[in-house]
Amino acid sequence: MPAAVKRPLKVADETWIAAALLHQQNPSREDFTVQEIVDRAATEAITAQLRPGIYVHALQHCVANRPPNPGRYRMLFATGKNTRRLFRPGDSFHPARDGAKIVPAKDDIPAKYRHLVDWYFTEYVSQPTDAEKTDPILQLRGLGKEMWAGEDPDGYVRRLRQGWE
Repeated sequence: MPAAVKRPLKVADETWIAAALLHQQNPSREDFTVQEIVDRAATEAITAQLRPGIYVHALQHCVANRPPNPGRYRMLFATGKNTRRLFRPGDSFHPARDGAKIVPAKDDIPAKYRHLVDWYFTEYVSQPTDAEKTDPILQLRGLGKEMWAGEDPDGYVRRLRQGWE
């Protein structure tokens, strides 16, 4: 185990690293099969040998929109029966996974992978998904925002309520 990590690498964190590497190295892909995530973890060989828990974490334990069993992480999102992508803020998730971990803590993963956490927040979640690019309702996001620029919300509500008695 790398000396820079304080405690043993969690299987969930290793699963997230494998999925993040796939996304970073294949930016045009929306998702990956569970087996591709497992294979990437095996290729990366972060731990001495591939742990069998990687498969079940990619299949169930880390998947936000599946019932917890028992893992409650929200690190991955099921786009199909056997396909996953990294979870994005705003994705739907099972209510029992509220407040669950989305990304590994930098101190809990080997130093060579810590850049992935920064990449996730600065690049991955800031990129619109294919659904956001094509969904006409989601394309309305931000429309008309210049009308409210500089408007104090409380002042606006006070003006609306003037004369109500």
